[in-house]
Amino acid sequence: MNRRKLITVLLVITALVLVFAWPAFAEEAADEVQQSNVYGTFWSLFPPIVAIVLALITKEVYSSLFIGIVVGALLHTNFNLLKAWTTIFTEGLIASLADSWNVGILIFLVVLGTIVCLMNKAGGSAAYGEWARRKIRTRKGAMLATFGLGILIFVDDYFNCLTVGNVMRPITDKHRISRAKLAYLVDSTAAPICMIAPISSWAAAVTGVIEGYDGLALFIRAIPYNLYSLLTLAMIMIITLLGIEYGPMRKHEENALLKEDLYTTPDRPYEGQEGEVPVGKGRVIDLVLPVLILILLCILGMLYTGGILEGENIIDAFANCDASVGLSLGSALALILTIIYLLLRKVLTFNECMECIPDGFKAMVPAILILTFAWTLSGITGLLGAKEFVSGMFAGSAAGLQVLLPAIVFAVAVGMSFATGTSWGTFGILLPIVVAIGLEPELLIISISACLAGAVCGDHCSPISDTTIMSSTGAMSNHINHVETQLPYALTVAAVSFVGYIIAGFIQSAWIVLPLSLAMLFGVLYIIKLMGNTVPEEVPGVSLN
Repeated sequence: MNRRKLITVLLVITALVLVFAWPAFAEEAADEVQQSNVYGTFWSLFPPIVAIVLALITKEVYSSLFIGIVVGALLHTNFNLLKAWTTIFTEGLIASLADSWNVGILIFLVVLGTIVCLMNKAGGSAAYGEWARRKIRTRKGAMLATFGLGILIFVDDYFNCLTVGNVMRPITDKHRISRAKLAYLVDSTAAPICMIAPISSWAAAVTGVIEGYDGLALFIRAIPYNLYSLLTLAMIMIITLLGIEYGPMRKHEENALLKEDLYTTPDRPYEGQEGEVPVGKGRVIDLVLPVLILILLCILGMLYTGGILEGENIIDAFANCDASVGLSLGSALALILTIIYLLLRKVLTFNECMECIPDGFKAMVPAILILTFAWTLSGITGLLGAKEFVSGMFAGSAAGLQVLLPAIVFAVAVGMSFATGTSWGTFGILLPIVVAIGLEPELLIISISACLAGAVCGDHCSPISDTTIMSSTGAMSNHINHVETQLPYALTVAAVSFVGYIIAGFIQSAWIVLPLSLAMLFGVLYIIKLMGNTVPEEVPGVSLN
């Protein structure tokens, strides 16, 4: 988009804000009053909507997020420019970076970036890619291997996003799988698989939100009704085996296959990094062992923060764990052990290992910037009372429509999660409301599952979601490319899931609803295939079967 068009878009948005929101500020608030005049109204969701729309229009995420933050600060301070500018930093950027959970995730990002740099410099990534090239002979095999690894790493979505992308990227590159497709595979086996895994940080979060019931038992019973998560996994299998590609993803995949262009768009923020990896210096064990150590120590770190040493069992330890601290502790220890291992193997010198620390940090700077802005936008949206607005609207209208309640819950959760970029925040708000309505047992299970599924769906679609950001980082894909290519696939599953929840409200049997939903998804995708939305069947030098 050229500069004139961008300026026009920004001016139009600014004009809309002034025209439609200004009446709310006709009565000037006193200096000591901190609450916005639009607190708890629809305008509380306006800043993330601005950021999302701008990101999709301009293809530029940093300025889009910052503009959303500015809009939110203006609304929060009733258009007091000085207070708004102060709010951006004191209650926005500084507050998000002062949050212990956020800092833990940033530490994990930097440490993981350093470990990846070590594996690359030692030649482990190149050796693994060469081994995988011999063992995984087809494109479909590479995609299914990525899918399989994503399922295996079910403990935490952040860990899943970054690990799967970094491990599988050399393999998918060799088989001409676009970075956008890799990012989709990573994202689709992160939150969806965590949301149906009883031993995961997500299960722990859900268990902690539900009061008055056995949270873990409800979570397990809700798994067969978690249509979006289950159908997303099924969709990967169907489109991979049938070679279906549609929407913007089709262009990316065709460019990767026919032109060996893994990026498609001019913006290639990570291009060339793999070209610096030495070939023949390392062995496969130099990648596999650090990854295994990382997985084991991160799991142990989470269990440690959950009180496993104080006598808690594994399930309770996961339920009480602090994933952010656990990932930081585990990854930092894994980094130390990896450095010791590479030094003992005499693959790298001590100075070469130390050089990887700033290099790993620099590799994660784009993700850190986007995450920081996304967290800041989420915090300012919270200051505007977005939670109160959504919960009040939902509680006031849903109780009288019990048969359609699962579909309503799903739709509301999708919208809230998409606008705020947080699935945890979404089910943290909506689950207590659903539980308080007083539903019969089976309908309660279905509604809880619909809330969890909707939270994952909105998070999956949102460009300001942290897991979406980390998926594009792990796959080294342009972030907006990832969002645009993933959106049609996610919306397809969301539409089928919505219909499935309408059926579930009447039938209330997972044995019927889940097979029907799977059949609907297969039918929709097969129709899409018949319309010609497939990748080429034969490409010189690449096996597709």
